[in-house]
Amino acid sequence: MALTTPHGLYFEDFAVGDRAVSPSRTITESDVVMFAGLSGDYNGIHTSETYSQQHSMFGRRIAHGLLGLSVASGLAFQMGFLLGTVDVFRALEWEFTAPIFIGDTIHLEAEVVETKPVPRLGNGKVTFKVQVKKQDGTVVQRGTWTVLVKSKPQPAAS
Repeated sequence: MALTTPHGLYFEDFAVGDRAVSPSRTITESDVVMFAGLSGDYNGIHTSETYSQQHSMFGRRIAHGLLGLSVASGLAFQMGFLLGTVDVFRALEWEFTAPIFIGDTIHLEAEVVETKPVPRLGNGKVTFKVQVKKQDGTVVQRGTWTVLVKSKPQPAAS
């Protein structure tokens, strides 16, 4: 099953191998400035072109890695398959593999790699292999996300 739906999928709807590709989003100057304010991370590699040119291995400003992760999370939820059925975001393992520059356009690609029912909680664990790619296909972030997803409601006994 492709992971495309306007409404959340229940645990039982997921199968190993299901894949999804999100819409894309361009990272802007405003995103970086607002994230610096929200997080308190005013590191010059994010906020100062002069500092970045002199002190960064990239030679110019980069977006915060956690900004990229946050945007990726939003892109995943915009696809709809987790809407209203996720109980909790349980775990993540994450790598930042390449910089995201202001003006880069990113999207998320996800694949279900594990499902495990958790009947005592009325849900199940779904683990996704996730990649964030920019416009040229470069993987800028990757890892796994594990969420607990509600089980299908049982029909009422008559």
